[in-house]
Amino acid sequence: MGVIVLGACAVWALITATAHDGRPEGVLLAVLAVAAGYASGRILGALLPVAAPCAGALAGLGLALTAAHTTPGPQLTTPLGHGGATAALLALSTGAACCAAWAARSPAQRLALRLLAVGIVVSAAVLGSTTGCAAGAGVLLCSLAADRMRRRALGLGGLALAAALVTGATWAVAENVLPDGLTASLEGQLTEHRVLLWRDALHLAGHHPALGVGPGQYGELSPTVAQSLPPDGKPHSAPWQQAAEQGLVGVALLASVFCWVLYSLWRSPRSTTIALTAGAALTALAVIASLGNALSFTTVTAGAGLIAGLATARPLADEDLESVLNTGDQTPRNRLEP
Repeated sequence: MGVIVLGACAVWALITATAHDGRPEGVLLAVLAVAAGYASGRILGALLPVAAPCAGALAGLGLALTAAHTTPGPQLTTPLGHGGATAALLALSTGAACCAAWAARSPAQRLALRLLAVGIVVSAAVLGSTTGCAAGAGVLLCSLAADRMRRRALGLGGLALAAALVTGATWAVAENVLPDGLTASLEGQLTEHRVLLWRDALHLAGHHPALGVGPGQYGELSPTVAQSLPPDGKPHSAPWQQAAEQGLVGVALLASVFCWVLYSLWRSPRSTTIALTAGAALTALAVIASLGNALSFTTVTAGAGLIAGLATARPLADEDLESVLNTGDQTPRNRLEP
């Protein structure tokens, strides 16, 4: 299913780029990064179920601390900023640390890894990343609450609903359908410039609902971008960028990728706590991507694929246990120690 969804994203980007002379390199690189991260996570999660997510958390924290050197995918303009990428990396790092804590068997290891997660949240506050601190704290709290959740489908459904509500709220703000007081308050938090970018994206999507204007073409057609200094050619919202550049089909494909990840977590052989923790981290990324251009950064998309792969991998120890139970082999080399 993942191959079909990611392949469809790549093919549709090529189709829309051909129709409008667009530049699909950024989309193709993002698809490749997700696929590579997911495959790496499946392999590393099977071999090193505790060490791999711990290393991923430390790597994500290191990248966030050096966010000034985090560059986005191929584009012709200078990036507006790295705030969204920093927040996304911190949220994913917190989720990876919590997944490692739930995979650990020793109480001392679990405590150390949870302290690492808390340290990442504190680091976000020190860096001045309010969004990263809030997202990391939310992931940490969801991870702790996951221990009391017995039905992962209910938890994953709630996470999907949260992402949908945030996306719907961005549409409501851009279309100015909320009460005036609430709209003014939200625009004050989001900035008027960002809201104008969203309105330009929706305007382009309304005129080109089928194929969009082509990947990479939003910056050339948006009046707000033309007046920005410096322009980065992004509407700072992944759903509305897809709508403007790849039409409604592009939005559906982006939603399909998120649904595929949640479905994979639902079917994951790992524990419910790990599946829900990874789901919370990826939902935090989805929320951040709805409000910024976090998915334009290769490190973020690769990190998302990595944590999804880690949370859906089957550790080799589990396979050995299943082999013992199925074959009844009780030889000393296969016998489990108490």
